[in-house]
Parts: sequence; C-alpha cells; structure tokens
Amino acid sequence: MKIIRRRKLLALAALIGCAAVVIGRTNATAQNNPSADEAAQIASDAYIYGYPLVTVEMTRRVLTNAAAPVGLHAPMGQFANAREYPTAAFKDVTAPNADTLYSSAFLDLSKEPYILSIPDAEGRYYMIPMLDGWTTVFQVPGKRTTGTKAQKYAITGPGWSGTLPDGVTEYKSPTNMVWIIGRIYCTGTPADYKAVHALQNKLALVPLRTCLRMHEVWWWDE
Repeated sequence: MKIIRRRKLLALAALIGCAAVVIGRTNATAQNNPSADEAAQIASDAYIYGYPLVTVEMTRRVLTNAAAPVGLHAPMGQFANAREYPTAAFKDVTAPNADTLYSSAFLDLSKEPYILSIPDAEGRYYMIPMLDGWTTVFQVPGKRTTGTKAQKYAITGPGWSGTLPDGVTEYKSPTNMVWIIGRIYCTGTPADYKAVHALQNKLALVPLRTCLRMHEVWWWDE
C-alpha cells in the first residue's frame, strides 16, 4: 500500500509540474506537435518541477499526524522536539544529524503570520532553517547569522501585508507552507540533554492575532 501511495503522489508531482511547464512553453513546436524527444524533456521538467512540493507534503502529513507533540511528530503550528539523538531506526527524514537535537514545525500561513520566539541560547550553537514549499531555505536565524540573544520573528506568507509589533523582524516566505527544522548542538551527555531540553521548551510559535491578545503576558516575557 505504501508503494502504491508513493507512486500516486509522484504521479501527482508530474501532473502538477506538467501543467506549469506546458503552460510556460511559448514556442510553436511545443504548443502544437512536440517530437518524442521534446515530449520526454517536458515530462522530465514536469517531474523535477513538481517533485519538491509532493515530497514536502508527504513529509508534512507524516510529521503532523499527531493530536499532541510526541517525539518529532506534532500538530500544525506546534514544535515537535527530539529529546535525544535519532537512532538507526529513524526513517521519517533522511540523514538526520548526530550531534544536534531537532525542533521541527510546519506552518500554514494562508490565514495569518506566526510569531517565532527564540530564547537566549547563551552562546550555544544553534540554527533554525525555514524552508518554503519547494524546500528552499529562505531564512536561517542562528548563532552564525543572528547571534544567540533572545529574538522574535514574524513569519509571513507571500500575500500578507500589515503592521507588526515593535521589536519583531519579518521573514517573508515565498509559499504559505513553511517547514522549520531547528537544530541545537548537544554533546549527548545527560547534563547537556537537560540544558538543551530547557532551550527547546522555550521555543514558541504563536499566531499573530493570538500573540497580540497575549501581548502583556507573553510578548516581552523571555
């Protein structure tokens, strides 16, 4: 059943890409009677075009199929925090890191932005890549790029415009679906696991409207 489902999804990727690629073709040959080689090239372009969208959607369905955060599975808009290094049995994504603990979340920005709150990491290495629906990393707050002090970001969709609270940096995503794949360095000792868990517990994602209603009790509470 899993193989059949995967084939259907990959076929969908080809159809999505084919529609976009064919529409984008403007030369007369492609519009009328493409040769076998041209048809094969169109099909190849279509598959490549649609594959990332379907792959991310497949991953989203697996990782958000949960009523509450458990391991690396959590509902949309919530962080799922890995509490230990992944074992060889972990197969949700390929090639996970072996020296960081993950904090993963999927966002739907079609209705409103999300506010991401990152605590003071006190010099510890971390990075929080943000991927759009094409798996393109559009922002990466972290020690190397933004430092380790407490930070707040508004993750907004491509069509959103509005006013944000003071002290917030806007990160605009090219798509309404966003995958956050945070990584925090950990030595793997019991004491360091505990320290990283404390940082993970302070990561927060709040819809903008909810954040504004909670302004006095949450906004500047680091």
